[in-house]
Amino acid sequence: MTSSITDRYAVIGNPVAHSKSPFIHAEFASQTGQQLTYTAELVEIGGVANFVEQFAQQNGKGLNVTVPFKLDAFQLATRLSERAQRAGAVNTLLIQGNEIFADTTDGIGLLNDLTKNHQQTLKHKRILIVGAGGAVRGVLEPLLLEAPESLTIVNRTPSKAEQLAKDFSGFGNIIACDFNQLEGKQFDLIINGTSASLSGELPPLPDNLFTENALAYDMMYGAQPTPFMVWAKQQGASQVHDGLGMLVEQAAESFYIWRKKRPETQGVIKKLREQISQ
Repeated sequence: MTSSITDRYAVIGNPVAHSKSPFIHAEFASQTGQQLTYTAELVEIGGVANFVEQFAQQNGKGLNVTVPFKLDAFQLATRLSERAQRAGAVNTLLIQGNEIFADTTDGIGLLNDLTKNHQQTLKHKRILIVGAGGAVRGVLEPLLLEAPESLTIVNRTPSKAEQLAKDFSGFGNIIACDFNQLEGKQFDLIINGTSASLSGELPPLPDNLFTENALAYDMMYGAQPTPFMVWAKQQGASQVHDGLGMLVEQAAESFYIWRKKRPETQGVIKKLREQISQ
């Protein structure tokens, strides 16, 4: 009986059973006093439009979207935020009657984790991002708006990095290169935006890339430090972090879009860290 009157939210993906989003949003709802349910929903490939239609009819108010459905969600939207338009993909849907508003919160999630949780200032910094896929595309605009000295994208296929640099050139000093061109260069912040860590691999990065007080950040996370994090520590990065904080911060931005409440994130990050370490 309650499902017909309680606002429903969910994350959709395939696979999706591993998702931490139900735990995160249950914590947010509890601390902000919001009455809602949040579930993880496995959706068949090609079935996003049907699922969203049925979900909306059953008091569905909002969705998080994970792989492989970000493009489907983008195409389903009746209205896009400006940042979602530029990113070309979305991870958050707000359902209001026949309207579906779509946004991407990954970039602001990464930025909030870096600047609030890790007290980083990005202004005048030299940033290197490894990878040129959808995860990287979604974070470029917020990073460039912080006015770093430069933002370099390195990728195995240089043409992909070049396309991103072209698409976001209006936001700041953005450069594309391949791995060979990194020799002799140094950076204040290196972000791994590839999924190499998931398969236990390391991008082919040369030595001596870090400046004296540099930070390394892997957008992936796990119970153990990723190969990129291990490498960064060996290379002398003064701070090394994974993407668990980014996961919680992008969820907080989604929650704000849906409920207009800003949840506290640090306690949730701590609980989640303890959970995945067990």
